[in-house]
Amino acid sequence: MPTVLRDGAYRFYFVSSDRNEPPHIHVWTDRGFAKFWLDPVVLQKSGRIGRTELRRVQRIVEQNHKTFMEAWHDYFDG
Repeated sequence: MPTVLRDGAYRFYFVSSDRNEPPHIHVWTDRGFAKFWLDPVVLQKSGRIGRTELRRVQRIVEQNHKTFMEAWHDYFDG
């Protein structure tokens, strides 16, 4: 599960078995988890993370969209 970015308490990573899904990023924090589709950026699922924090995480995903997409294609298509 390669880590693509760490931002504060958040770890953004891929799961290698997700190759056949559309591009997405997983987010983990000690308070919970989330999964965001990347094209377009949309919350796919989450657990134990409140709405305010999810909005914060979504902004991080949006700000790093290009990095995540490039990393996805490098990892899964490279």
